[in-house]
Amino acid sequence: MRRRAFVRNSALLGSALASPYVWASPIDQQFIACQQYPWHTFMEREGRKWHDNLDRSMQQVSDAGFTAFEPLVESKPYLQELLPLIKDKFTCHSIYVNSVLHDRTQVNQSIAEVVEICELAAEIGVKIVVTNPSPVKWGGPEDKNDDQLRVQALSLNLLGSKLKSMGMTLAYHNHDPEMRKSAREFHHMMRATDSENVKLCLDAHWIYRGAGNSRVALEDIVGMYMDRIVELHLRQSERYIWSEIFTEGDVDYASLAKTLKDNSIQPHLVLEQAVEEGSPKTMSAVEAHRQGLENAKSVFKLG
Repeated sequence: MRRRAFVRNSALLGSALASPYVWASPIDQQFIACQQYPWHTFMEREGRKWHDNLDRSMQQVSDAGFTAFEPLVESKPYLQELLPLIKDKFTCHSIYVNSVLHDRTQVNQSIAEVVEICELAAEIGVKIVVTNPSPVKWGGPEDKNDDQLRVQALSLNLLGSKLKSMGMTLAYHNHDPEMRKSAREFHHMMRATDSENVKLCLDAHWIYRGAGNSRVALEDIVGMYMDRIVELHLRQSERYIWSEIFTEGDVDYASLAKTLKDNSIQPHLVLEQAVEEGSPKTMSAVEAHRQGLENAKSVFKLG
């Protein structure tokens, strides 16, 4: 089940503010944040839902050893409900929001909603805003046409300039549909936007899977867009199925970590080890995340 299924479409168009943008020093890499989405997948297989008891859900993230959290912000009211729980236990340098940027009739509203969410998120120190522009149809096979891709790139760039004026960084994120047809959607979002306005949240496993389970494709994309990577989502699979914990597997994270370090790239690290049909079921969500966190620290040589 895709993360998009859990998030309401947000988002859009207005004139960019004129205040200068200054990117702060890289976020302290001595911790690894936890993404909200994996907890949905673990709870789903246990017959529970994240939203049924937010206090309990957030406590589980803390019990797994995390002190940093990346929420999936469905709406401003949801973030308002979550803020006290975040402030009590976590730092929050990034949020994930959806947006509708390819449809001319929705883009202005979508951007406006994202900006409204980010104004509130600034209160807890959020610096990176991750967005994965919505597809033509959720779960459908239809790809965006050239006009939709051009509209989306212009809209993504506009959203990035707005957030930049607020002291935030927009990071583009993809799943596997953006990798179809020679990865035309993914590459156009990178090539047709200003690198000062739109950075990259590298979701290594979605790149790998979307390219037909190819380490070579992942390595090439890292090489092409390395200087735009500000966040890295960490998920692993074994024999192409998401593993229960983050460990060695199909994606060579040790090599990726070395490449980034050798090039002085310090992305915000966010563990997003979800489960899917066929994933092992041998431990609780808390234990799986606790072990995954320790393994990720080892790979990226954190204390």
